[in-house]
Amino acid sequence: MRPAAIRPALIVLALASAPAAALEAYEVVGDAIPAPLGGRIGDPERGRALVLDRTQGNCLICHQVPEPNEPFQGTIGPDLAGVGARLDAGQLRLRLVDAGRLNPQTVMPPYFRVEGLRDVAPAFRDRPALNAQEIEDVVTYLASLRAP
Repeated sequence: MRPAAIRPALIVLALASAPAAALEAYEVVGDAIPAPLGGRIGDPERGRALVLDRTQGNCLICHQVPEPNEPFQGTIGPDLAGVGARLDAGQLRLRLVDAGRLNPQTVMPPYFRVEGLRDVAPAFRDRPALNAQEIEDVVTYLASLRAP
């Protein structure tokens, strides 16, 4: 496993959701992945649904979002209210793809990295938690959260 230091302009390959899918390439620049994965355009409503889905995204296990009718939100990770004003889309994208590149001690799981993972159930090996479109949907939703 490589050290967690950020390598500007490093090309990283990740698998799309289905094991037989083509590899998605992305470029990490500083603390961000500036370009949308596969050139996809995110949908904020689909992203919101993924963030609130406790079986797929499961963001609420660690984070709070500005959804007052959503019970049992986490407090381990940062509050996501206003995150779109604090981080740009590229920064959000890297944190979703693989937050461990920024902080090797993070408890945030990599949602798009498949290599180097341990204790992954056989049905989920070589598959990211979210595919490229889902990552872009979540990025677009989180970027829309501008007010604290």
